[in-house]
Amino acid sequence: MTIAHLRTYTINKGMMDSWLKLFDETLIDVMDGFGMKAETVWVNEEESQFIWIRSYGDTMEELEAKEAAFYGSDWWEENMPLVRGHLAHRDIKVIKSVD
Repeated sequence: MTIAHLRTYTINKGMMDSWLKLFDETLIDVMDGFGMKAETVWVNEEESQFIWIRSYGDTMEELEAKEAAFYGSDWWEENMPLVRGHLAHRDIKVIKSVD
């Protein structure tokens, strides 16, 4: 079983291109360094929402530990305003794979 988040971000108007560049060129590698993987990414037809799955491992404990490390990191503290500045809204659901 894999524990993951289904994340839907509403991106601020006019910022989707900037968000996609930030995500592709920076965030994927940073998250990978904390053991979190972007499994798949999507943009809705209106190009206002960014939908993705971020996986953590096999247990909720792994999810919690990896998120704590990421959100407690110097990188996040320094870059949080840039990242969150793209987002009008976030919807995050814990999901698990069915074996």
